[in-house]
Amino acid sequence: MSQELSEQEVIRRQKSEDLRAMGIDPYPAASYEINVSAKDIKENYERDKTSYKNISIAGRIMSVRDMGKACFAVLQDSSGRVQLYVRRDDICPGEDKSLYDVVFKKMLDIGDIIGVKGFVFTTKTGEISIHVTTLSILSKAIKPLPVVKTDETGKAFDEVTDPELLYRQRYVDLIINPEVRERFRKRSQIVQSLRETFNSKGYLEVETPILQPIPGGATARPFTTHHNALDIPLYLRIANELYLKRLIVGGYEGVYEFAKDFRNEGMDRTHNPEFTVLEIYVAYKDYNWMMDFTEEMLEKVAHDLHGDSKVPLGDKIIDFQRPFKRITMYDSIKEHTGIDISAMDEAGLRETCKQLGIHTEASMGKGKLIDEIFGEKCEAHYIQPTFITDYPIEMSPLCKKHRSKEGLVERFELMVNGKEMANAYSELNDPIDQRARFEEQVKLMERGDKEAMYIDYDFLRALEYGMPPTSGMGIGIDRLAMIMTNVPSIQDVLFFPQMRPEVL
Repeated sequence: MSQELSEQEVIRRQKSEDLRAMGIDPYPAASYEINVSAKDIKENYERDKTSYKNISIAGRIMSVRDMGKACFAVLQDSSGRVQLYVRRDDICPGEDKSLYDVVFKKMLDIGDIIGVKGFVFTTKTGEISIHVTTLSILSKAIKPLPVVKTDETGKAFDEVTDPELLYRQRYVDLIINPEVRERFRKRSQIVQSLRETFNSKGYLEVETPILQPIPGGATARPFTTHHNALDIPLYLRIANELYLKRLIVGGYEGVYEFAKDFRNEGMDRTHNPEFTVLEIYVAYKDYNWMMDFTEEMLEKVAHDLHGDSKVPLGDKIIDFQRPFKRITMYDSIKEHTGIDISAMDEAGLRETCKQLGIHTEASMGKGKLIDEIFGEKCEAHYIQPTFITDYPIEMSPLCKKHRSKEGLVERFELMVNGKEMANAYSELNDPIDQRARFEEQVKLMERGDKEAMYIDYDFLRALEYGMPPTSGMGIGIDRLAMIMTNVPSIQDVLFFPQMRPEVL
């Protein structure tokens, strides 16, 4: 990648060379010892001033206000920002004032990373600041930050509004937007909260293959690749379900995984081809138990992040307080369309789709048609957490038949803000039934359904050894993070979202 340098980049590169000529390495190799953070100083100095007389801190220069023989600067580390007071006579106590006049005032720029030592004090205006006595250059930034403006008081602030720049150059976004760094900390906190719930119950965190010989466990189009040594096709996993169930067969009573899954499908504000999903499987449980458990863990996540079950999302408030609303899929469709589809065959469903103005394709079977009706006419109505239960058997080839309702399975999806967040079953553990369901999927594939499931013969063999009654559930971590951090796009909760190649 070659790109013409801007005037600022040329100047900064020359400054880097000038520093070397002065015997100052702009990229020193030695460690720099740090004993305090900006956040620590801001939060604790006033109540414990004696502990901040000899501090050492490092970070990035975010603004400089020159006052002749002294200046104020803002230093940013990973915890926040703190003001520096740099006086020429302090950092250059002898006759040679070049370190201040040449190095600090002329060679350093906004974006450079420095280390400073000194003591904390409060300015006449009441701002907690660091009086710098020693300054070290740790890394010269040769590319300027995109926009750093100054208001009428001389105070610097950042303003970048181009989302494509921020998504492509997430490192810049993180530098200039502290709230973005905080958002990703909260995403990590979500995962930690879930882990605490699972580990407290003795469930085991595991890892399963990303490269798989059969793309099983979901209905989706996979990414394909080829293994040269084995001379076989392989697929990036679309789900980890079948491997986790193998572990239940093997004797674990609770397993979970935070997995990267990949689906070769469309992209929009709630879909990225690479995404993170939590899947958990617990033996001797059913989907009713899993609904209760899902409520418990999501209420905990809300409290851990917000101190309350109520979470702000745009102009709405999402309340994760238990219990959540529950409604069957057929009842939901009847409520929002006025049509009872519970006894319809494929032809009747296709005609209903036509009446409702829903596009269909010849490859769609009964399950896909019902899914289209629900997605088009019902999904958007469920803003508050709602369990949609008891799906038609055609939609759920890995799910146990309903114990009392013919033609249905024991499955739920959790809808929040009009989108699916979680999907769960009473898992199908009858190997004969599972084989027949897979064979039905093959027929759909032959009709042209590119998302139909493959037959996984090794998984069938595992079931033949016996899998206990089990409930499994998957949650999209990215969508959960969108809701818990109040952002509208999945790109806002992915450090590096997938994008078209950049044109340079």
